[in-house]
Amino acid sequence: WDASGRYFMVAANASNKVAAVDTKAGKLAALVDTAKIPHPGRGANFVHPEFGPVWSTGHLGDAVVSLISTASDDAEFAKYKANNWKVVQELKMPGAGNL
Repeated sequence: WDASGRYFMVAANASNKVAAVDTKAGKLAALVDTAKIPHPGRGANFVHPEFGPVWSTGHLGDAVVSLISTASDDAEFAKYKANNWKVVQELKMPGAGNL
């Protein structure tokens, strides 16, 4: 889930994508291209100082964590809207694994 609890985030790891499902509207909000094999488990949410609210996930067999900008109805985060549903940063890790 994203931090708002509205969007269910799930890996489509065979396609190297993450799906964001809008549970309020009952439809797919976005399909985000990611690095190879996004982890199918839960991710972590935080507010990035440059990109606003993000959901992060590791990748199976790859030493990277992808940060995906998430949508928010909060006016405080409106300035980050152009980044929504995009990988805004990939963090290289010392080894493969997950959060």
